[in-house]
Amino acid sequence: MSGQRVAIVTGGASGIGLAISKRLADDGHAVAVLDVDEGAAQDAAASIVSSGGNAVGLAGDVSLRDQVVAAVDGVRQLIGPPAILVNNAGVGSTFTRFLHVDPAEWERVLRVNLTGAFHCCQAVLPDMVEARWGRIVNISSSSAHSGQALLGPYVSSKSGLNGLTKSLALEFGPRGITVNAVPPGFIDTPMLRASEARGEFGEGGVADAVARTPVRRAGLPEDIAATCAFLCRDEAGYITGQIIGVNGGRNT
Repeated sequence: MSGQRVAIVTGGASGIGLAISKRLADDGHAVAVLDVDEGAAQDAAASIVSSGGNAVGLAGDVSLRDQVVAAVDGVRQLIGPPAILVNNAGVGSTFTRFLHVDPAEWERVLRVNLTGAFHCCQAVLPDMVEARWGRIVNISSSSAHSGQALLGPYVSSKSGLNGLTKSLALEFGPRGITVNAVPPGFIDTPMLRASEARGEFGEGGVADAVARTPVRRAGLPEDIAATCAFLCRDEAGYITGQIIGVNGGRNT
């Protein structure tokens, strides 16, 4: 286990991001919870602090470069230079036939899911290069592995995130920085339950999807957090450029 380092988790105030924020804090890191919802970010940080961890909550829309730069500057001032970045912030896209996809929707999804990670990586990598140590984990999606009809913008954005992962791993490996992606599979979050309520899983809903999952359960945010936490350790220093699926065997 490595000593305390400064970690930034984008979209870190809810769902998978919150589980990652809490797990990294439990592992002894100082965590900056970055979220578009400032109140939620501060509440998440306060929860971590009340449990004995070290955390701060900051507002930031990853799709807006000036907000990313300001947030990372705030992290440096409050808890120190970042050594760990988890690009978790993301948005979904509606189930839409490709020929009906609005170009504005395409741009919106890529701006958050892919360009947002680009902004964050550029903001933190100089600190990691100077320290000759760094960990970047990109939370992509199993849909980039298998494809998904009617989700063209989302799948494309997450596939691009996997490609960015591999490119950065090759470029920054010699500097002591690893870059990996974790594409979650079927994870039980409020977002997933909202999709079920909209009928996007068909008549069988979540239960049907669980029955088709080899381990016979939905994933939990903590499953993603555990993998992410491992990749952020010193012991994972020989793992880079990898797409490590956490999906209960739905994709192999």
